Amino acid sequence: MAMVDSSVGGKTGVNHPLGKNMVGAFYQPECVFIDLNTLSTLPDRELSSGISEIIKYGLIRDQEFFEWQEANVPAMLARDADAMAFAVRRSCENKAEVVAADEREANVRATLNLGHTFGHAIENGSGYGTYLHGEAVSIGTVMAATMSARMGWIDNDLLKRVYNILEAAKQPVELPLDSPMNSELFLDLMASDKKVADGQLRLILLKGELGNCVFTGEFDHNAMVETVNDFVAECEGQSRLMALK
Repeated sequence: MAMVDSSVGGKTGVNHPLGKNMVGAFYQPECVFIDLNTLSTLPDRELSSGISEIIKYGLIRDQEFFEWQEANVPAMLARDADAMAFAVRRSCENKAEVVAADEREANVRATLNLGHTFGHAIENGSGYGTYLHGEAVSIGTVMAATMSARMGWIDNDLLKRVYNILEAAKQPVELPLDSPMNSELFLDLMASDKKVADGQLRLILLKGELGNCVFTGEFDHNAMVETVNDFVAECEGQSRLMALK
């Protein structure tokens, strides 16, 4: 997670009962050292969690990288040295380009938060520590893609690809049956997200061809509520997402 995301950009933050990363600062490091050998010390669950953030870059801005990921998820899970070196380098390049254009997250840097508004609500509402960050973001990414498809912004083929690659990376793609989340709690937590501006919730959503997204408050709020309701309802019965496999 640190290698491909949080070590780049200088953003620091801590969790708060009111929301994820609500307190923090921008403080750029003098230098970042990445030692790929340390990946061998990670539990499988931690490694898989980091892959969620790698997948994000392909979805929001790098179609070629996403297509590489689809073919190389097994190699990354196996900790293949060449695959991991490429994935880390390409991820850092993508994030550095975005941060260089918008260090303080006024606009385009927010696109790096694909799935995070939904994901942060899951982390907070489930109790910090229940999910690893990448696991919550994985579910959130599927929710963002589902909402995008519901509004007709992406086709169902891309939605299936999002679902399939995250499942291949051994990441959760829906809430478990014992989730404490309900729709009211979910939406309340989303309403306190740090990307709310002037009382308006803004989301990162996929739009158009693979590799394109938008950061906007102009979306169908009914589609958002229906998406949350669908995912919460899955906790009580058979998953609607089975149709995406």
